[in-house]
Amino acid sequence: MRGSREHHLRHVEKDVLIPKIMREKARERCSEQVEDFTKCCKDSGILMVVKCRKENSALKDCLTAYYNDPAFYEECKLEYLKEREEFRKTGVPTKRRLQKLPTSM
Repeated sequence: MRGSREHHLRHVEKDVLIPKIMREKARERCSEQVEDFTKCCKDSGILMVVKCRKENSALKDCLTAYYNDPAFYEECKLEYLKEREEFRKTGVPTKRRLQKLPTSM
């Protein structure tokens, strides 16, 4: 009984918590594109919508490639399950969850 219960995912875990890990990890892995887009926006001011299309497109392409990758989902799911198991044992949330990453995009 324990094995199947340990890997059962609630709706909120599948639809909110695991995608949150995916977004965080994808942003880390697409850091070059995030940097380029952020720099372009800072340099372009009010015209960023027009001037930063190329950087925005590159960032979206990079992130979307990760979001649509089943292996990446599994990697993030396993990471979540490991964190959940640790939390259930210790009652202490992982440090990574407590840190807030910048969410501007």
